[in-house]
Amino acid sequence: MNYILTALVVLGAIAIIAAVVLYVCSKRFAVTEDPRIGEVAQALPQANCGGCGFAGCSGLAAAIVKAADSGSIDGLACPVGGSETMQKIADILGMAVAEGERRIAVVRCQADCDKRKLIAQYDGLHTCRAMNACGMGETACGYGCLGCGDCAEACSFGGIKISEETGLPVVDPDLCTACGACAKACPRGVIELRPRGPKDRRLYVSCVNKDRGPAAVKACDLSCIACGKCAKECAFDAISIDNNVAYIDPAKCRMCRKCEKACPRHAIVSVNFPPLKTSTAE
Repeated sequence: MNYILTALVVLGAIAIIAAVVLYVCSKRFAVTEDPRIGEVAQALPQANCGGCGFAGCSGLAAAIVKAADSGSIDGLACPVGGSETMQKIADILGMAVAEGERRIAVVRCQADCDKRKLIAQYDGLHTCRAMNACGMGETACGYGCLGCGDCAEACSFGGIKISEETGLPVVDPDLCTACGACAKACPRGVIELRPRGPKDRRLYVSCVNKDRGPAAVKACDLSCIACGKCAKECAFDAISIDNNVAYIDPAKCRMCRKCEKACPRHAIVSVNFPPLKTSTAE
């Protein structure tokens, strides 16, 4: 009986000592989280898409609160929640926030199989990343869309799908949140995030082929050949030629569409514009 009582006393003493040690450690090494982080995280959409540049909404919330302590949260934004969410967060922190420009994913390739003839048959893993790792793919263009749908798989919002008619990705402007997941998933950099533009109008070069003119012509009927006619027509210095392909800077473009009309390859795409007017002389 004495052994039992001794054991109970010893165990009770150990338990008390352990409890005291744990209590002291919890107080000594406690990590206090700013309560504002929880409030900001709650205001975020919890999409955890990574479009903001952080691993999840909690990471963005912590970064926003830290930036707020420095005096400004400009440069930090949630592409899914948009300006409305950022305004709510600014109200929580008692700060002003500049309204960010709304963006959307654009697919810089418009050539289906009728424009890019098949030259091979791929019989491996049906993903863009795998096909790209094997080389050119099934067409003569080593830069264009592969059409396997890695971008659609990466999108958590159903904002991009592969068209059954063309085999190319199609962005749904009503569902796209500009999180950037599709752009990150594309192994060829065909997808770009661009400003939605006034009245949801956009103008961009729908080609990323970096081959020289003759090779680009053979590869695709709609390829940019870096002829420079678009750049010469632009009065705003919005178009540059780099690595044998033209690029329109959305910050400088005034959407006059002279470049679109000048392009002999029809590589420049306009979205939500009325049809181009043609002169009677043409």
